[in-house]
Amino acid sequence: MKNKLFRQGDVLLIPITSIPNSLKRTKRVTLALGEVTGHHHSILDGNAVGYADNENSLAKYVEVNKPAGASLTHQEHDTIVLPEGNYRVVGQVEYTPERLSRVTD
Repeated sequence: MKNKLFRQGDVLLIPITSIPNSLKRTKRVTLALGEVTGHHHSILDGNAVGYADNENSLAKYVEVNKPAGASLTHQEHDTIVLPEGNYRVVGQVEYTPERLSRVTD
């Protein structure tokens, strides 16, 4: 399980040992927003806590705190269940000669 990665669309979750202490709990566990469609990658079942630089940010880290796991949902992707544990959230980027750009939905 330690090396298992989870991907849903342009969001990748990497299992980690612990979440940095300097982060704050987010109000919602939303990992990414669709800039074009308004869709979102979110955990809505209450089985996880998001962490970021401030409480209003998108979650950069996720703690799944229930043995049953947490359901990561998106309007255009299948729901995936994340097992109990800690995760770092990585958004997909694309390369151009000018710069790296975050992939937009």
